[in-house]
Amino acid sequence: MFYVFNRIDETWYNTQLRQRLDDLINSQFRDTSRVYKTSGLLGFYGSQIKQTNQQDRFGLDSIFVDSVKGVHGTEETPQFVYAFNNYCVSSGKLSSTNFRISLNGFESPNANYVRILSEQSTPLINQLIQDSGIEEFRSAITSYLTEEKRPQLFKSLANDLEDICIKLKKHYQLAYRNLDSQPREIETMKQHELQRLNQQLQQVGRDFSQHIIEEVNLVINNSCDGFETDFKQLQSRMIRRLDELLDTFSVADAYRRATLSHPRNATAPLLAILVEAFYYLANQLEDILVESSEQVIANLFQRLMEKVRKSEYYRQLYRLLGNDAGIESKLKALEKAVSQSLIDAGSVECDRYVRESHLFYDEGTFSIYQFRQTLLQTSQSYDSESMVEAEPAIRQLLKLDFEPKVSQTIRKTFRQTINQILKTQLLPMTESQAEEILQQYPQARVYLEQTLEQEAEEKIANNRRLLNAVEQKIEAYNLAVTNINSCLQSMQLYNHLLPTISTTQSELVENISTSNGVLISDGLSGSMTQI
Repeated sequence: MFYVFNRIDETWYNTQLRQRLDDLINSQFRDTSRVYKTSGLLGFYGSQIKQTNQQDRFGLDSIFVDSVKGVHGTEETPQFVYAFNNYCVSSGKLSSTNFRISLNGFESPNANYVRILSEQSTPLINQLIQDSGIEEFRSAITSYLTEEKRPQLFKSLANDLEDICIKLKKHYQLAYRNLDSQPREIETMKQHELQRLNQQLQQVGRDFSQHIIEEVNLVINNSCDGFETDFKQLQSRMIRRLDELLDTFSVADAYRRATLSHPRNATAPLLAILVEAFYYLANQLEDILVESSEQVIANLFQRLMEKVRKSEYYRQLYRLLGNDAGIESKLKALEKAVSQSLIDAGSVECDRYVRESHLFYDEGTFSIYQFRQTLLQTSQSYDSESMVEAEPAIRQLLKLDFEPKVSQTIRKTFRQTINQILKTQLLPMTESQAEEILQQYPQARVYLEQTLEQEAEEKIANNRRLLNAVEQKIEAYNLAVTNINSCLQSMQLYNHLLPTISTTQSELVENISTSNGVLISDGLSGSMTQI
């Protein structure tokens, strides 16, 4: 801690004030080694006017120009000028032997100021600065920072940087070793790549298989947004189509179809009308379910193919083989198979609509009540007129039976059917396709040999660029650490020196073997250089 009492020049002219200050210091401070008496006003401006001369009136026309300007054209006296004049004649700080100074009453304070400095010049200014106490305070602060605080700061800096420097060292040495160990000859590089070919094909097959499994799993777990949107549209289309069919169902047309089936009879029972209606509704709903299912599967496989084309394994497969090993054609064939399976499943699902629900004739249900009321209405005569008049009641009867069936299909059974078809047809394909990719090794070797020379040249050049970049970073790191270590050594802080990086093979092996694999940002080297 430093304690500073400023405006000490006020005590030069006031004995009582000086005594109070001395008593305060003696009573409050046991150690006065860091207690300083200063006059910032005299010291600061004293150092400023050393750069002036008589031409600008020792700062009145430059440093103090704003303070000198008066309101009505009269010249004002800056505070420093008053303090300076008092210092010269009243402070008792100046030796009469060395400085013969007079303050003339017939001159303005500013004129006295200029005259005194013209006569005494630099020696007076130096004495003023010395008496202000600021140089003693500046020297004490400088000594404290450079001799006491600077070693502490560098010690703390070294402690803070030690861990990050160790990690950086291991990271750069690992990167350097990996790049330095890469083949540097084209033929060596080609052989190296060909040796990895079988492993790469296996990895591509595994990645493809894993991708398809994940996509199927997303669908099964209702986590594929695109598929969920398409299936909800299928549900909506089924519901809308049932409403349309019920609203437009014609009893007259059903009556005609029933009588055509039995040419000897001129009338038809209510049950015959219901039979025709059940077949008609079931077949129409099958059409919309099949159409919607085909669209759902088409969209699913389109999205799947787009994801496959954008995948890293697909790009790698083209690099190794020059084609996709039949993935796209296999997916297209599979799309047709899945679509056909869903068509068959939809046909079976809707074929079951022809059968009445087991609750349709149950006692106590609204459907049996509606059936009896409808039968009562249609039995009033034996021509088609009574049937046509009962059309609203017949539509309501059909609605009671078909709405639960359609709801069961779109909300429960058919989604499970789709999931099961996708699993049983897609997942086995992934295994066979992965094996087929691996079987492409002879073709891949021939193709890769044709393209490897150019790739090897590019890879060697790229490795060389990366190695140069790592070397530059190591050089920047070592320069920063060496500079810090030089400071630490000059302060005899030998136990806190930071590690430098060596690229010799022996140290690389030693350090890499103990590396924990932590990767640290390369940006620190720039910051350390600034330090």
